[in-house]
Amino acid sequence: MTAIDPQALADEEREARRARLFTRINKADTWFQVLGLSFITPILKAVAGDNPRAQAAEIWRLLGVPVLAICCFLFAWASLAPTVQTSLGAVPGPSQVWAEAVNLHEDAKAKGAKEQKFYDRVEARNQKFIDKGEPEKVKQIAYTGAPSYYDQIWTSIKTVFFGFLIGSLVAIPLGILAGLSPYANAAINPLIQIFKPVSPLAWLPIVTMIVSATYTVDDGLFSKSFLNSAITVTLCSLWPTLINTSLGVASIDKDLVNVSKVLKMNTYTKITKLVLPSALPLIFTGLRLSLGVGWMVLIAAEMLAQNPGLGKFVWDEFQNGSSSSLAKIMVAVFTIGIIGFLLDRLMYAIQSLFTFSSNR
Repeated sequence: MTAIDPQALADEEREARRARLFTRINKADTWFQVLGLSFITPILKAVAGDNPRAQAAEIWRLLGVPVLAICCFLFAWASLAPTVQTSLGAVPGPSQVWAEAVNLHEDAKAKGAKEQKFYDRVEARNQKFIDKGEPEKVKQIAYTGAPSYYDQIWTSIKTVFFGFLIGSLVAIPLGILAGLSPYANAAINPLIQIFKPVSPLAWLPIVTMIVSATYTVDDGLFSKSFLNSAITVTLCSLWPTLINTSLGVASIDKDLVNVSKVLKMNTYTKITKLVLPSALPLIFTGLRLSLGVGWMVLIAAEMLAQNPGLGKFVWDEFQNGSSSSLAKIMVAVFTIGIIGFLLDRLMYAIQSLFTFSSNR
């Protein structure tokens, strides 16, 4: 009878637990990369005991080097900013910009409390009329105070998503058509080459005039300034999605196309079961590019359309010319950059849920 070594069993169980742990870490790494937190993976592997020296090198590359670069940037900014004098004074350094960000946060909280008090008074007024049996005097009065910084951020996000959604609904079907039909591609391609380079500053006056002529309702669901910005975003951001969708559809494996012919698939089945699954990686690449372009275009569009978003905030501060205007504009610049990064991460996360390609 063979004796069982307890130590060998313990070692085997320990190795099995270690293997399961690394399997979980590798699965989590996919989402860490989606969220831009890939440096967490080597930290977890180092804690789990996987070649600490190699993992330390990865931590330095993924976390140490970026943090060092940011620190160098902040040091150079703080050192050089006071030496540049403008009509509004010296360029603000990191501490002044941070202080202004805190002020904007406090101002947003104060404006939010003021708005809530206004609606509380309106509600109390309406309730008084209801109690008196005079419901015909009840009115829903809109708050007309100045929007807070967070309100303007939310307006910009809503505007860019609205324009991006319209652009996607136009670009994806046209891209599928262009990818499936050489004749459609020949017809659409010249329009892409002509309109893709057009600046939002050129589109906005045309859009403004058309919206003013056709959207004549004063109490509609959307304001004219919102539509001006959103449609300008649509016209400038749909091209990357259209081009990448067309390329993705045209690049489908010919064997799959032949299989669809053998199976006598109708057009709808061919598109939903064959074309879209095969072209999704490139379609999502186009969507990510379009969302980035749309966010960049939106700021310029809001400046001219005077839609109450981040673009208008920057323009108003530039026109204001106070001692804190430059710092507020720089807060807006960092806000725009951070939101742009988060929007890209959001699209990347959605892409990871629907595609299995490693080439994203």
